Amino acid sequence: MKLTKHQRQHRIVQLLETEVVSSQPQLVELLAHEGVDATQATVSRDLVELGAVKVRLPGGARAFVLPAMPAEQVAPVDHLRRVLAEWVVEVESSANLVVLRTPPGCAHVVAAALDRSGLEGMLGTVAGDDTILVIATEQVGGRALAATLRETAGIAAARAPKRPSGTSKRTTRSE
Repeated sequence: MKLTKHQRQHRIVQLLETEVVSSQPQLVELLAHEGVDATQATVSRDLVELGAVKVRLPGGARAFVLPAMPAEQVAPVDHLRRVLAEWVVEVESSANLVVLRTPPGCAHVVAAALDRSGLEGMLGTVAGDDTILVIATEQVGGRALAATLRETAGIAAARAPKRPSGTSKRTTRSE
């Protein structure tokens, strides 16, 4: 069965929490037993994105594990970059507020990554289904924080549409 990347990664997390997985080929096989199609290259990328590490278990065997990520722990900047690049589609600001837009159902993932980022100038986030409100400090402000978030996400600033030459702002209704 073909799953989305996030569904597959969720299955990998479940397997790593319940099985001793010592190699990528073993993980590919475990996924296959669950009906999940994945190549070793895909599993390798998933393990990196999930932050899985190989540790030595009592008795000398080695296995993949997922380190706990407490809320107080600062997430790596690469994690924030991947999350923003994948899910943020728009960034706007006003005063000390920044609004991020995501596809439906993705805002909480982005907000969690932002909350754990330790990003300078950010007080916190409030997430809905597809919108995140990011509160900036007064010292940094919303415009500067929005620029940082846009750059991190790899998206351009929204620009007002250009008017064709010879037209005015006032419009007339023609029938």
